[in-house]
Amino acid sequence: MKILCLDDEQLALQMLEMCVKKVKPDAEVLAYDDQDDLLEEAEKNGCDVAFLDIHMRGMNGVEVAKRLKQSNPKMNIIFVTGFSEYKADAMDMRASGYIMKPVTKEEVARELEELRFPIIPKNDALLKVQCFGNFDVFLPDGTPVHFERSRSKEIFAYLVHRHGSSCSTREIAAALFEDEPYDNNQQSYVQTLISAMMKSLKKVGAQKAVNKSYNALSVNPAVLDCDYYRFAELDAGAVNAYANEYMSQYYWADFMFNDF
Repeated sequence: MKILCLDDEQLALQMLEMCVKKVKPDAEVLAYDDQDDLLEEAEKNGCDVAFLDIHMRGMNGVEVAKRLKQSNPKMNIIFVTGFSEYKADAMDMRASGYIMKPVTKEEVARELEELRFPIIPKNDALLKVQCFGNFDVFLPDGTPVHFERSRSKEIFAYLVHRHGSSCSTREIAAALFEDEPYDNNQQSYVQTLISAMMKSLKKVGAQKAVNKSYNALSVNPAVLDCDYYRFAELDAGAVNAYANEYMSQYYWADFMFNDF
């Protein structure tokens, strides 16, 4: 979870940051006393939750929230203020929460437990998958996953592309070998490639990334940290990373955001 904190009063900002870190010690917590600096970070690298002071010099917290919502409508906004009259404005913004100063860790914990848009944890992902640019697969620590056969890697890419939909051997063959007839030889070859793919995944402890049944395969999106899937969740970092290139090495790969 990535959490941004904003307050132009240093003491109040330090108190807010301390409370958030106590409640979420494993989260990435960044504190800002300048509205533009926070907006730049959120727009470039994304954000799950933003704690915003409402009453500030210059751009107030409601205006900052509107800017944040433009880049990610599903961002959780929690307003922090010493002035109760702003509560109506906060509710108009469909804020996730509202905390009166002085901030306490108990109030922070309550708001983070009841987010309007719950955060799907990715720290337990088996694999990190890159679809923007060239397709690549990594372990959580950034180590590239080696596929013994390039076509086996392409099959995994196709399954990721299908986002959990079940794919038959014939469907996979049609995608990879578009102009070739689907006969016994091709079926046997595709099955060999699938076995090699599963072997490569098993070698890195990620065999659960693929659900395999009789003549059907699908990926398990819940165990993948994938830029393509994050884009669909309107994660600002993923949206900004997309530069009109998607699985560039595969001719069959079309960006299908509308299919999510």
